[in-house]
Amino acid sequence: MRRVLETLQPLGRALMLPIAVLPVAGLLLRLGQPDLLDIALLSAAGDALFSHLGLLFSIGVATGYARDGNGAACLAGIVCFLVATEGAKVLMPVPPGIDPALSKDAFAAAVAAAKSQAIGRLDVPIGIVSGLIGGNFYNRFSGMKLPEYLAFFGGRRFVPIVSGVAGLLLACLVGLGFQPIATGIDGVSHGITGLGGAGLFLFGLINRLLLVTGLHHVFNNLFWFVFGDYNGAHGDIRRFFAGDPTAGSFMTGFFPVMMFGLPAACLAMYRAARPERRKAVGGMFFSLALTSLLTGVTEPIEFSFMFLAPVLYAIHAVLTGLSMWLTDALGMHLGFGFSAGLFDYVLNFGKATRPLLLLPVGLVYFAVYYGVFAFAIRKLDLKTPGREDEDVAAPAPTSALAAGENPAGDTRGGAYLAALGGSGNLVEVSACTTRLRLIIVDHGAVDEARLKALGARGVIRPSDKALQVILGPVADIVSVEIREAMVAGPAPMPQVARVAGAAQGAQKMPLPAVLVEALGGAANLRGAARYGNRLRVELVDTAAIDAPALTAAGVRALGTTEAAAIHLLFAAADLDRLAA
Repeated sequence: MRRVLETLQPLGRALMLPIAVLPVAGLLLRLGQPDLLDIALLSAAGDALFSHLGLLFSIGVATGYARDGNGAACLAGIVCFLVATEGAKVLMPVPPGIDPALSKDAFAAAVAAAKSQAIGRLDVPIGIVSGLIGGNFYNRFSGMKLPEYLAFFGGRRFVPIVSGVAGLLLACLVGLGFQPIATGIDGVSHGITGLGGAGLFLFGLINRLLLVTGLHHVFNNLFWFVFGDYNGAHGDIRRFFAGDPTAGSFMTGFFPVMMFGLPAACLAMYRAARPERRKAVGGMFFSLALTSLLTGVTEPIEFSFMFLAPVLYAIHAVLTGLSMWLTDALGMHLGFGFSAGLFDYVLNFGKATRPLLLLPVGLVYFAVYYGVFAFAIRKLDLKTPGREDEDVAAPAPTSALAAGENPAGDTRGGAYLAALGGSGNLVEVSACTTRLRLIIVDHGAVDEARLKALGARGVIRPSDKALQVILGPVADIVSVEIREAMVAGPAPMPQVARVAGAAQGAQKMPLPAVLVEALGGAANLRGAARYGNRLRVELVDTAAIDAPALTAAGVRALGTTEAAAIHLLFAAADLDRLAA
């Protein structure tokens, strides 16, 4: 199970890049509609993004999976998506309901339009698969060497070519199997709809429970972008913006929780803090509550109590499910482009059904959350922020975190890098909306207390190599700063990893020409040995190495343990390819 979570972790992260476009799409679409600014240009621009979500997902997922986010992976994802969708249309059967008495040209146009609408219900899944192919093929084939007379098509140029071939296979799968695929989607969609309030309750409950692993993004996409159909618009979000009066069932229930419930939890945790600590944590709780109210970003709040009080988090998950059921039972239909915050509520007020009911429902949820949290914290003596033992470091002030500095005065990226065990302990560094998503060498080298002192709200270890650090909306910026700190200067390898590598698994390995050149030439090399996914290389002069060339060759991180030796960290597949 841990291996599955480690494999799926990059997908949850990669999905956030195209999803981040939705607020812009929703804003443009709504502002351009007749009940607001009535500007056709804005409405058309927003609709263009919603109409091409599959293409956006192919680009975003490919970027997230490519080891260095190179544009060749994005191009490969686009090529695969276009080949798959257009090829599938050719292989699809003629949709029923088209009048055969139409003229030849009219019949052909009607068939093309019907097939485009039919394939549209699968555009996001096809886009995700195309992105997976583009990103993973980039990691596998970007170093491909072809005979000299075909050398122009080698390396990164080979990736879109082979992705196009994969797109043909995907086109055959989708085109020839479209009818059973569509029938299966309809069956699941109707089955969930048939459950009524129970189905909505389960959706809300599972959504919050999956938050722990970060896989709720994968789960949400089925309901928000695939299930349901309204005049060619598929998924709850796209149907809502297309004007479907029944859309919003899988979004509305989040509004009472995110705008009222979790801010009330922040108030309860603040009032439960020790009197002498309230001033220290008050700014943090106010910031978290305001973020939840305005934008619907809630993870920093949830991780404040998720591991301290699992029962409390379970109650929160149940209350979310109940909110999904209650708002649907009251006939409320609200929608969002990003999340269930005040910004989306106000922007989409004119398209919503019975939106004013959110106020009384929200006030009830505010009271319930405040009462439950206040009682549980005091009754169970939960160590929520402000109630920790005296020797526990308090989180860094929000202002310092936002400014990119830490209490010691170092750069924020460097401070997080040190707390994570140095560059030699990091294999992959990326982020989603609120959390760093990392692949590391050794969990023992991570200083969790130091991470929390820097402002982390929680740490999750989905597997023996995967690590997630909950930071809030600044997560993506921090991930960039960490990568910049890694490039600025190699940090020491963590002691645990160094001892393990030196003690076992050493294999002599001749270095490929690309690494020899990047390491300063053959005259600069004394020897090299492989330890798992790491190379230890002894050099005459470490100053002669070409760091950008090493990165281009697939090196994820560079560490030093002694004056004349360096450690090059790779993804295992990349190192296997170089050794072949």
